[in-house]
Amino acid sequence: MNKQGSDPRPVPVALQAMAGVTIAMESPLSSDLDLLFARHVQAMHADTPPESIHMLPRQDLVSPLIDFLVLRAEGAPVGMGALKRIAPDHGEIKSMHILSEQRGEGHARRLLQALIDQAKARDYRRVSLETGTQDSFGPARVLYARAGFTECAPFAGYAPDPNSVFMTSEV
Repeated sequence: MNKQGSDPRPVPVALQAMAGVTIAMESPLSSDLDLLFARHVQAMHADTPPESIHMLPRQDLVSPLIDFLVLRAEGAPVGMGALKRIAPDHGEIKSMHILSEQRGEGHARRLLQALIDQAKARDYRRVSLETGTQDSFGPARVLYARAGFTECAPFAGYAPDPNSVFMTSEV
């Protein structure tokens, strides 16, 4: 079990086991996540201007305000996502990424649902996110819309950005 900040309630580990797939809270500093982080950084810099990249550095994902989830297929890390508390009842999805060769298997949908389940366990009423406007982010925007996220104004200190789409959902 994991505890967040001064919240004394244990948080259930978001864990799913389906056809060799597990999702669980882990440390973002685990060395077997190096490829996942390298690919995430590469993807963010591929077609987004540096001033519009809002991903957190890996070491900043180690925080009592952040739950970091890893999706593993047959034991190998193939996806990650983080849920950051931005208000007592509001979380933000950060650093969600699935390895390109593992896409199309439903992993992103599973990971997003685990993040939403974690938000519910934290008693958040709302979850928001920032994603890109570029074509490479199109599948992510579709995924979020299908999960009930709708576009919203910038939140939690974000400023309007022509390269950003802000989305939110009640949970």
